[in-house]
Amino acid sequence: MLEQAGYVRASGDDPDDADVVVFNTCAVRENADNKLYGNLGMLRPAKRGRPGMQIAVGGCLAQKDRGEIVRKAPWVDVVFGTHNMHSLPVLLERARHNAEAQVEILESLEVFPSSLPSRRESTYAGWVSVSVGCNNTCTFCIVPSLRGKEKDRRPGDILAEVQALVADGVLEVTLLGQNVNSYGAEFGDREAFGKLLRACGDIEGLERVRFTSPHPRDFTDDVIVAMAETPNVCPSLHMPMQSGSDDVLRRMRRSYRSSRYLSILRRVREEIPHAAITTDIIVGFPGETDDDFQATLDVVEQSRFSSAFTFQYSPRPGTPAASMDDQIPKAVVQARYVRLQALQDEISLAANRALVGETVEVLVATGEGRKDARTHRLSGRARDGRLVHFAGDASVIRPGDVVTTEVTYGAPHHLVADGTLLSHRRTRAGDIAAAGAAPRTPGVLLGMPKIPTRG
Repeated sequence: MLEQAGYVRASGDDPDDADVVVFNTCAVRENADNKLYGNLGMLRPAKRGRPGMQIAVGGCLAQKDRGEIVRKAPWVDVVFGTHNMHSLPVLLERARHNAEAQVEILESLEVFPSSLPSRRESTYAGWVSVSVGCNNTCTFCIVPSLRGKEKDRRPGDILAEVQALVADGVLEVTLLGQNVNSYGAEFGDREAFGKLLRACGDIEGLERVRFTSPHPRDFTDDVIVAMAETPNVCPSLHMPMQSGSDDVLRRMRRSYRSSRYLSILRRVREEIPHAAITTDIIVGFPGETDDDFQATLDVVEQSRFSSAFTFQYSPRPGTPAASMDDQIPKAVVQARYVRLQALQDEISLAANRALVGETVEVLVATGEGRKDARTHRLSGRARDGRLVHFAGDASVIRPGDVVTTEVTYGAPHHLVADGTLLSHRRTRAGDIAAAGAAPRTPGVLLGMPKIPTRG
C-alpha cells in the first residue's frame, strides 16, 4: 500500500534514516508491550532531530491500547487497529496535513487484509489468509477481543490468490487462520476447509500446501482424509494442545479433553503414518497443580510430537484468566517449563535420529540456518516441516530450489545431511530469487463462497 502511495523503502536497516517507520504489533504475550514502548523510546531522539519523520503503530497492541499509545509516546503520529490497515496511507497524509496525531480504531473489519496489494518477501513460499478473527473464548487469549469474530474469506478469493502466487513462481503456500478448520461456518459449509485443501491440490505448479492453526474442537475426519488424499498437502500438522490436564482445559475453556485430542492424533497417523505433528503448550496456567502438570507430561509422552512450542503462562489484562485465583509463582512455572522442554527434546531427538539414512526432499530457504556460513551448509524445510541443514554449493543452489539428500545426523531441533546431494532441481522461484525480485499480488476480489465438489 505504501509503495502504491509513492513511498519507497529506506536504504539500509537504520530506522533513523527513514521518513516513515511502521510498527506492526502483537499482543499475545506481555513482552510485546515492553518491546514496542522500548523501541518507540529509542526513536524519540531521531524524531526530535527530524520533525518531518513519521511513526505509525498498528496491529493488535494498537487495537488494545488505542490512544494510550499517543499518551505514553506523544511523538507517535498514527495509530491504526487490526480492522483498518487499509487506512494507513490516508492517516499518514492526514497527520502530516493536520500536524497532529491520528488515532483510528475500528470495531469491525471493513476490508479483508488479503484483498490489499502485497509485496512478498519470499519467492518460494507464501502465506494466504482464509479467515481473520476467532469465535472461541479461551480464557487466556486476548486475540478475539482485538481481532473480532471470525470472518471467512470467499473460497474463490483464496484460490485466486494462491494461483496468482504460483504464477509468480511460489512453490509452497500456507493457509492461515486463527482457527482454520472452522472455516466455512460463516457461509454454512462445515466441510469447506477439506474442500479448500482438495481444491489447492488441483492447482498446477503448487508443490506444497500447509495450514495453521486448527482447533481440536473443529477437527473433522473429512480434513484428515483430504490431507491424506491430496498429494501436495504436506504430511505435517500443527495442532495446539495447550494442556494435557482436563481440569486445566476446562478452565481454559478449550472445549475438548485430552482423550479427544489423542484420538485425533491416532486418526491422523492411521491415514498419514509419516506425519510430523507439532503443538503449542502453556505451562503454569492459573490453578495448575502438580497433578495437572504431570497429566501434560503424560499426554506429551503419548503424543510423540516432532516438536512443541512451549510457553510460560503470561497474564493478559482483559482476559478472564488474568483475574483467576491461584496464579502460579514464577519459580514453579519456570521449573515446570524446564522439565517439559527436556522431555520434548528427548522425544524430538529420538524421532530425528530415527530418520538417519532416510531420503528427504528439501525446499531451500533463506534465514533458516544461522550457522550456515560457518558450517558451509545450506538450509531448508523437508516436506514434513523439519529443518534440514545440508551440504551444498551456494553458488549453484538458490533459495527456492529443491534438493533431495540423505539424513546423516538427527538433533532435537533439526536434521543434518552432510553427504552428496542425490538431486538438485532448479525452479522458477530460484530464478526469481537470483534476480533479486519478489512476488507481488495486486489484491484479489474474485470468486463466490463455494468450491466445486469433486465427483
